[in-house]
Amino acid sequence: MKKIRRIAKAAVLALLVTALFIPVQFAYADETLSVEKTPFSYEHDPRLNAKTMEDVVANPEAIYGYSPDPNSVRLGEYASYDWTDPKVVAKATKDRIEYLEQFNEMYILWKDLEAKGKGIEEIARAVSKRRNEIRLESYKDDPVGLAKVKKSNFDKYGNEEGPTAISLFEKYGSWEKVLEKSFASNSGMDACLGLYDIEYELNVATGEIKESYPVKYTVKKNDSLAKIAQKYYGNSAYWMFIYNENKDIIKNPNTILEGWTIIVPLR
Repeated sequence: MKKIRRIAKAAVLALLVTALFIPVQFAYADETLSVEKTPFSYEHDPRLNAKTMEDVVANPEAIYGYSPDPNSVRLGEYASYDWTDPKVVAKATKDRIEYLEQFNEMYILWKDLEAKGKGIEEIARAVSKRRNEIRLESYKDDPVGLAKVKKSNFDKYGNEEGPTAISLFEKYGSWEKVLEKSFASNSGMDACLGLYDIEYELNVATGEIKESYPVKYTVKKNDSLAKIAQKYYGNSAYWMFIYNENKDIIKNPNTILEGWTIIVPLR
């Protein structure tokens, strides 16, 4: 039974690469660098993914409808960028595409080590380490950005270089999962840069995206309906939509308690 389970895991991992790596290599058409002059919307709504919404806020003025949440540990350092400026966003999108295309190096490294007979732990350690290196290398001409990403890494992982392989193993419980997670893209940044749909299938496969409908939100300390409406709709005046959906829980719209789970209806 254990042998069958190991074979099954290997097969799933192989399918992940076979099915999803080709789009990563070839999906970036020139139009992804253009800036829409009309309000932008995604085929797949980022608000359905709680992990994405930990890092971003809906922003109708932003080029792609989202900007980093200043309170995000992962992306808060980027909230100061002008997400309404077409040139700033186009440059950031181009840089991110170049960064994501380097993931192919990780795949080549994986297959090279596999061909040499290396085990899954050694492969996962090497690939996750290369992932961290690629991210930092992408800021080689941007010292300010490099400082921001190192601070973000330290705040999130306690390590400026990024998550260590052992910390990922402790989090996910298997080296197969560590290897898989190495290829996940930050869906929040993808949403801010027009790449959410392009990276969607890969991020679903790696667990970065887990959609849930209806959208459930856990109330945080000092939250208000207006703040939640601002985050999900880009307009605090729409708090009434949330209130009307949760009247069975919220008796007074001016009072919501930390820890409550409420539904955020999508407009």
